[in-house]
Amino acid sequence: MGLDDKAKHKLEEVGGKAKETTGRATDDESLEAEGRADQSEANAKQAGDKVKDAAGNVKDAFKN
Repeated sequence: MGLDDKAKHKLEEVGGKAKETTGRATDDESLEAEGRADQSEANAKQAGDKVKDAAGNVKDAFKN
């Protein structure tokens, strides 16, 4: 998994947190919900990154 993808997914999470916080501060429930959804999507992508990394590590372990 490339570092650029990992960084992109982390930035998506941070952006979602910012949306959620802004929505809460402005009493905009829609923006707050959108921020939570963005964070959930980013977290799912990050979990996928971790699975791919782990699979690569297992594959590398059996090469030796």
